[in-house]
Amino acid sequence: MTIERTIQTLWFPNENLIETQLKGDITQEDVKYWKSTLAKAFSQIGQGTRFKILIDLYGFKAVDLATHKLYREIIPLLLADYNWKVGYVDLFEEAKDMKFSSLLGITCIAAAHVHQDEEKINKYQERFSRENEQFFTDPLKARAWIYAR
Repeated sequence: MTIERTIQTLWFPNENLIETQLKGDITQEDVKYWKSTLAKAFSQIGQGTRFKILIDLYGFKAVDLATHKLYREIIPLLLADYNWKVGYVDLFEEAKDMKFSSLLGITCIAAAHVHQDEEKINKYQERFSRENEQFFTDPLKARAWIYAR
């Protein structure tokens, strides 16, 4: 499977929704750029907003282990600043010391995660899904689900 490299994050204020995409063969520099797109989008969220997030990693492939390690902590740590604990975070020993807050009174209320690894996503959906957090292998189904929240 060859996926076109896509790195972007957008804030949709009318839907109170962040959509982020990280797709294709990704390097450490790409991950750093992606992190900057997340920061820019999150800076646009108004004080006291309750938002949703679509994390679309369908087709994501880290070019090496260092890149994978760099990328994997970004979303859980970022969302912790908005009082959201990503379901799978307890898989990691480092998670036991995570702190949760609500910067500027901004709170995450729902998350949809997309990735092409069907085995992993099915396991996450079985173990970590909840009413306001779901795991998908189909970006269109994830988008429909998050927009319905």
